[in-house]
Amino acid sequence: MKHSTQIRTAALAALLLTGLGVAATAQAAVPGITGVIGSATVNNVSVPTASFQLVASEGYSTQPDGGSIYSWGYGCTPASSTSTSASFGGFVPSAMVAKESCGPMQIPGPTLVVTEGQQVSVTLTNNLPVAAGTTSLLFPGFSVTTSGGTAGVLTQEAANGGGTVTYTFTATKPGTYAYYSGTQGDLQIEMGLYGAVVVLPASVQGNCKALGTSDFRLAANAFDHSQTCYDREYLFQLAEMQSSIHDEALAQVNACKASGASSCAPIAVHSEPYHPNYFLVNGRSMPDDMDSPFAPMYPNQPYNGNPHMHPNEYVLVRVIGQGRIQHPLHTHANHVRVLARDGNLLLAPTLVGSETEYRLAGPLMFTFPTVSGQSVDSLFTWTGKGLNWDVYGHVQGGANDATCSPDALGFNTVAGGATPGAANYGEYCPDHYKPIPVTPPDPQIVANGLWYGGTPYLGLSESAANGFPSTPLPPGTAKQNQGAGYAFMWHSHDEREITTNDVFPGGMMMMLIIDPPAVAIDEAQ
Repeated sequence: MKHSTQIRTAALAALLLTGLGVAATAQAAVPGITGVIGSATVNNVSVPTASFQLVASEGYSTQPDGGSIYSWGYGCTPASSTSTSASFGGFVPSAMVAKESCGPMQIPGPTLVVTEGQQVSVTLTNNLPVAAGTTSLLFPGFSVTTSGGTAGVLTQEAANGGGTVTYTFTATKPGTYAYYSGTQGDLQIEMGLYGAVVVLPASVQGNCKALGTSDFRLAANAFDHSQTCYDREYLFQLAEMQSSIHDEALAQVNACKASGASSCAPIAVHSEPYHPNYFLVNGRSMPDDMDSPFAPMYPNQPYNGNPHMHPNEYVLVRVIGQGRIQHPLHTHANHVRVLARDGNLLLAPTLVGSETEYRLAGPLMFTFPTVSGQSVDSLFTWTGKGLNWDVYGHVQGGANDATCSPDALGFNTVAGGATPGAANYGEYCPDHYKPIPVTPPDPQIVANGLWYGGTPYLGLSESAANGFPSTPLPPGTAKQNQGAGYAFMWHSHDEREITTNDVFPGGMMMMLIIDPPAVAIDEAQ
């Protein structure tokens, strides 16, 4: 959704309502950088490579309450605003190229998108202020070798003033992984030095839908397994900030700069007791996380959180706990099927005839226990089945009447004789024509009326012929229900984490939008 500053406050209450008709234009995806692609000879064997140049720098992040928080972040060197830079390769997916950029500092750091089997090298340059001292990178889940730099407690570190160190590892298996500073983690990760690695499978499963020209998936399947096909994907990095720590760090950085010294005492902050006051999805707080990716209002926070889908699609949800504390992410509308944790696919042996097959064995969950540093990959879908009413609001003989041709599972699909691309494609046919058992809200009420689309149904236009003559909207208010979908809140289940600086609503919250099948979801917006 695209918000202006003027309408944010008035709209927040309406965003908390689920099942409303909401039109939306801005979506999230998994943008990232793919590195310089090449090859190298290892043990007399040629292997594919991907190399990245990252830099750690200082800057500021912005918050919905007007706060400008002094921060550190990873970025690209040299900075680029297009996918044509030979310095670190193209951005993905290609349909988002026009909007993408990678400056010298962002929170989270740029997502590194690589392919299973690639030898990955990441060279880090330390451009942090003198007072910050050395810095480094950790890549949990991979066997890493280093070159250059100076010895640190956990890994080789890049010296202040432009020092570099290179980390090399092989992307051994698909999945979602974290990367973050391995130096003074209680300070440097808090300041924003973290990011994600996405490893794509090397093989395409034959039963998965092929990638199309207007496709925003990074791959056809999440893992090298036939049950991991998906239609859309989103990456959510959950973290928190305690602004007083950032203020303390800034004061010491400025004092060091004012002294003109080439070295200063290490930054010392009060990191305990820890009381964060900002809770972030991909570096932003609600409602900023629902603005467009690469929106100019957030120059150092390019990634958003605003998932969209059509009914019956499978959405790959990548989640990483990047903070010091656990963030329980709750998904309204349906459970998620966990595929993997930390890149480890959860499988169980199943006897099929005389053969043993390994099938998905991850649990169904309605809340992600996002442990610090842990990643979870899962699949989410929504069909409307089980609601016991027609989510499209069909009325027999009405203006939006449509046929429903059930497949073996009862859904309106090609297998049942439905036309691909039909406005109600994927509808659960046993609920066809069943009325909704609720009374529509009064549109004169601001919290409902200005956002309520005239109907809670997918793609239903308000009219008496459809059996849904809603209360007239206020004079001069345009109808907003054309192409309307459902909005379901995805948020932290820790109530304090859906505040911004202790003001509700805000923080770790976003909206899943389920759009009608006939509405194109343009992830490039």
